[in-house]
Amino acid sequence: MARLRLFASARQAAGTASQDIPGRTVDEVLQGAVLRFGGDFAKVLGTCRVWLNGEEALGTTSVSDADEVALLPPVSGGCR
Repeated sequence: MARLRLFASARQAAGTASQDIPGRTVDEVLQGAVLRFGGDFAKVLGTCRVWLNGEEALGTTSVSDADEVALLPPVSGGCR
């Protein structure tokens, strides 16, 4: 399972700063997070940048058990 790290509004919507989520790709990890954390989290997810091990990642990027997926919402304002 990849470690999902959540910051700012993503952490607030999920109610946690990190969680292990199963998935073979970044998209699968994020889909699992939406199922676990619900609709408010899904709304925040649409505004976030996604990073894998410190580098911006595409949804199709493969994920292993040792990987860290981070969600970074806009810091001040931002738009979709």
